[in-house]
Amino acid sequence: MARAVQCQSCLPWGSWAQLARSLAGSRGTRSVSVCAAAVPGPAGRCFLRKILCKSICLPRGCVRYQGGSQESSAQPGSSHHGQSQLRNVAFTGAIKKHQKSLSAWFSHQPNEERQFGPSFSLDAVHVDPVIRESSLEEILKPSPDLTIQNQLQQPCRKVISLHNLFDVDACGRQVKNVVLYGTVGTGKSTLIKKMVVDWCHGRLPRFELVIPFSCEDLSHSHAHVSLRRLVTKKYQHLRDVVPVLEASSLRVLFILNGLERLNLDFRLAGTELCCDPNEPVPPSAIVVNLLRKYLLPEASIIVTTRPSAVRRIPGKYVGRYAEICGFSDTNLQKLYFQLRLSQPGCSGEESQHRSSAEQENLVEMLSRNLERHNQITAACFLPSYCWLVCTTLHFLYFTRTVPPSQTLTGIYTSFLRLNFSGEVVDSTDPSHVSMMKYVAKTVGKLAYEGVMSRKTCFSEEDLRQCFEVEMKTESELNLLEVFRSDAFRFFLSPCVQPGKEHTFVFTIPAMQEYLAALYVVLGEKKTLLQRVGKELSEVIGKVSEDVAVVVNIISKVLPLRFLPVLFNLLKIFPRYFSRVSGKDRDAIAHTMAQELFKEEDYYNDDVLDQINSSILGVEGPMRHPDEAPDDEVFELFPIFMGGILSRRNRAILEQLGCSIKNLAAFEIAKAMKKTVIRKGRRGLPPSELMDYLFFLHEFQNERFTAEAVRSLRAVNLSSVKMTPLKCSVLASVMSTTGHEVEELNLTSCNLDSGSLRTLFPVLLRCKALHLQLNSLGSDACKEIRDLLLHDKCVVSSLRLANNPVGEQGARYLAEALAKNRSLTQLSLLHTALGDPGAEAIAQRLPENQHLQELNLGYNSLTDTAALRVVEVAKRHETLDKVHLYFNDISEDGKRALDSLRMDRDGVRALVFLTAGTDVSDYWSHILSVVQRNLPFWDRERVRQHLALLLQDLESSRSQTANPWRKAKFLRVESEGSRETRCPS
Repeated sequence: MARAVQCQSCLPWGSWAQLARSLAGSRGTRSVSVCAAAVPGPAGRCFLRKILCKSICLPRGCVRYQGGSQESSAQPGSSHHGQSQLRNVAFTGAIKKHQKSLSAWFSHQPNEERQFGPSFSLDAVHVDPVIRESSLEEILKPSPDLTIQNQLQQPCRKVISLHNLFDVDACGRQVKNVVLYGTVGTGKSTLIKKMVVDWCHGRLPRFELVIPFSCEDLSHSHAHVSLRRLVTKKYQHLRDVVPVLEASSLRVLFILNGLERLNLDFRLAGTELCCDPNEPVPPSAIVVNLLRKYLLPEASIIVTTRPSAVRRIPGKYVGRYAEICGFSDTNLQKLYFQLRLSQPGCSGEESQHRSSAEQENLVEMLSRNLERHNQITAACFLPSYCWLVCTTLHFLYFTRTVPPSQTLTGIYTSFLRLNFSGEVVDSTDPSHVSMMKYVAKTVGKLAYEGVMSRKTCFSEEDLRQCFEVEMKTESELNLLEVFRSDAFRFFLSPCVQPGKEHTFVFTIPAMQEYLAALYVVLGEKKTLLQRVGKELSEVIGKVSEDVAVVVNIISKVLPLRFLPVLFNLLKIFPRYFSRVSGKDRDAIAHTMAQELFKEEDYYNDDVLDQINSSILGVEGPMRHPDEAPDDEVFELFPIFMGGILSRRNRAILEQLGCSIKNLAAFEIAKAMKKTVIRKGRRGLPPSELMDYLFFLHEFQNERFTAEAVRSLRAVNLSSVKMTPLKCSVLASVMSTTGHEVEELNLTSCNLDSGSLRTLFPVLLRCKALHLQLNSLGSDACKEIRDLLLHDKCVVSSLRLANNPVGEQGARYLAEALAKNRSLTQLSLLHTALGDPGAEAIAQRLPENQHLQELNLGYNSLTDTAALRVVEVAKRHETLDKVHLYFNDISEDGKRALDSLRMDRDGVRALVFLTAGTDVSDYWSHILSVVQRNLPFWDRERVRQHLALLLQDLESSRSQTANPWRKAKFLRVESEGSRETRCPS
């Protein structure tokens, strides 16, 4: 059974320790209901932004809420007079048009949803968050001393369904006004959206008319307006219904979303009484009189708000308080992920045959990680973070259905827009500080200091230093209190690691690095001189600026006794401070480059693998609690800094109140360019090189990327697991320039035919191409054939060793050899060719005019195939060397090959460790090939071949009397014997 979470809304002021306890809650049993839902975060800041929220149209097959069958018996019957009016005035037709209009509007999807394909469409089934019935006393009282770990066992006896919010209360009184509150990310807007759509499809029979309003829209309207005019202006279809709302017995529900946007005054001296729907009054007065039940007393009202604004409505006007608590436990979370990630078509049409198994495996890995009750479980308590997890997984695994321009930074920026678009910390504060700007200054500072000190857990003192150290005024303290109540736990939550329950961590680890990057890029990390310079450079430039304004700005950061000195400096050096204020851009560039190439982060997994493991967990045994943790790695931090500077993300951040000017982004890129290109030229380890390429992709600056990539002549990504996303990133970054790449090493990178298809434009420009130790079968060889036959192909060396090429793959490669004009070296060592494969290559080899070296070693070739290849090679114009060692060649075959070798006409067949009575010039090459491939070859078969080679060495040694040659034989025998004895 699922257990609900009791979320405390009023945060005590005593200490940050009390705040930690206030974030805890209790969980209880409830029924799981499945419904269509929108983005689980408060995208309801956009809810009714122009009239209604951007929401969804529920499928008619949606599972009903439990308790829905009981609603009809509890509904107050409408009078015969009301029914008559509905018939006579054609109310039914008007209301149906209203429902159709709402449903059409709600079917609109945010861009953040449309770009992620069918599995992320808004009409997919989702899981209901938990709603807990509360009271004003519970809201105001201090929270119990609980930790997140203890919440799993705490029962909750007050779970209530959304459809039962207007049932009679404990005293038998009919509830008319409901306040639905919850912190950011718990799903308030999702429930309201679903409630409206349920009514549109006839699944909410309690009400005959639903009229939603956005309090944000109402807050922007200052003109006096009547309720009648307000409704008909928003909903023209109701123009015939509104005039008789008061006279009829129509059961009406008003939805007021985002009450924290309105400054309501319930005092009679502040808001006059109004009972006439036709009387023009301020919009806030309409809301107040509706809640007073003085205007349309029979109407039902549901209000959504953040916890800090709950007390703006006097308790006597509230019939029921209900707290939305998000997903209660891992069962609800797993159900959400299963429904969200298992939609058909999630991984694109071209991979439908394998998408089901991949999706099931993905859900299973995520479920196992959630069962460990670690930090990801605590984070997914908020439905909005469940959305972020799914979106990130879709980005990591289903790249073919994601636009190429999509970036990880873009996902996090869009996620914050969904939750905080247009949000201010406190609407009653005259400064109207943007929520995200406030977060960047406070939480961002904490995040940055954590990154710099390499820590993820924060104590009370850490929080106090970042949040309270600069609190000087009553207004600043009020803003802090509102933030702690409404949004603190969206970013920070108590640590679930044993022994650290009273410390805080970022709800999602990557969010710490994102906010730290935002803090730096916004220029919040400044010296005192830079802070003064930025403030003054804009003011001093205006000749007519009032001196009082300048004094006011300076007094915030400098004692007044420094004013005379400062003004003298301004007279002497009028441009000095503007130059100083610009130095922070150099500092940002320096921080970005320094963190991107931080030495102690070398040889870690690349950041994409780190993100993947943070969500899906690490397969294998869990770390023992007493075991020392690994050092924290913050490689996403510089990547996020680059991503935030991209034009698209800057545009989104501008909407959130975090402005980054074009000139600032240009100057940062200019200052960073030389350092990044210089450090990028040096030989980075493969995982770090992948991070570097990912940084360039996130930066989304083609000119900058082209200059950086042009300096990369050799790209070594060996042993990096090249997922579809990484292949897309590599292709995207390398496509910014058309220069030739000397060497591209993709050895042991889990490549397949799809990977080669994505990388095709890059492979064309690579001279030396290493594709050993992958899963390249016949389908992949077909892609390689098309590559080699392309008129722009410059591949001269191709290594396909240890791939399952097979006979059919050899036929594709033979077609390519016939017409290719660039290839000089081809290695097919240990590719399961067999005699048919070798025969296919030998058949088309005469048509080739450029090949110089061919390796067919360890392919189970018999005498016939080996002799056939060598005979063709003898007649080839350019072929100089053929490798045939470790094949099934008999003694007679060896003698035949030896005779061909003696009369080779320029071709060298590398079959033995000997050359007559001397050691072969290539013995060390053969043994080095064996040594490199021992971990991947059949050890017993290798021993058999080496034994035969050693016998050949002994026979040749016995035939020579030259002591120098005998010494060489003994040395080679020693090396061969060592390989034979090498442990498996």
